[in-house]
Amino acid sequence: MEVEVNPNEDTEWNDILRQHGIIPEKPKDPEPMIQEALIAAHQRAHDNRLEDKDLDELDALEDEEDEDFIQQYRQKRLAELSTLQQTSLFNQVYPLQKVDYAREVTEASKEAFVFVNLTSQGANVESRLLTELWRQLATKFGDIKFCEIRADMCIEGYPERNTPTILVYKDTEIKRQLVTLRELKGVRTKLDDLERLLIDLGAVKESDVRLKKRSDSDDEGANDNHNGEDDDDDWD
Repeated sequence: MEVEVNPNEDTEWNDILRQHGIIPEKPKDPEPMIQEALIAAHQRAHDNRLEDKDLDELDALEDEEDEDFIQQYRQKRLAELSTLQQTSLFNQVYPLQKVDYAREVTEASKEAFVFVNLTSQGANVESRLLTELWRQLATKFGDIKFCEIRADMCIEGYPERNTPTILVYKDTEIKRQLVTLRELKGVRTKLDDLERLLIDLGAVKESDVRLKKRSDSDDEGANDNHNGEDDDDDWD
């Protein structure tokens, strides 16, 4: 007579069978591992609770946090700012000539990200918008080289309807190409849309201190847009 054995039962007989490899080891209960992972995740979140705070926010937490703990993050933020100052070599939009393109763009991309704006001199609204945003980006992210050249001076016969065109270079290769601002928000493209592009391409880290407080300025911009809804007619 054959006796059925439930390999998941905790019996002395099953223990003997497991020792001899006759039945497999009983599957481990996943509950302890899940609980351990949740506790570890909670601890990491607690340990890193100051990770996204800037210097002003850290100062505001002096009465709530241990001074030594806050000081560690102060030193970290100061080190980040020092590194940014040392690597901020550009801080302006570089006007390009075609003859200098290889040196100023392709070769320069060995040392830093290079963003090129192929623009137009006509009444192209997106080109005028991107030229202004380009200036803001160059001032804010001095470790990235922002260049600009009229498209038809760079590529003979380049159609104005394809401007502005953004070319992103790194290590002598084109990493991204955007023809017009259609992939962003068109004439409603804002600085934070381009900052998101920088993050997605790896030119700027998500934790970069220069991105802090962006939500505050976005809120102000939203209020401005709300107050001037009729301005949309200017784009038509």
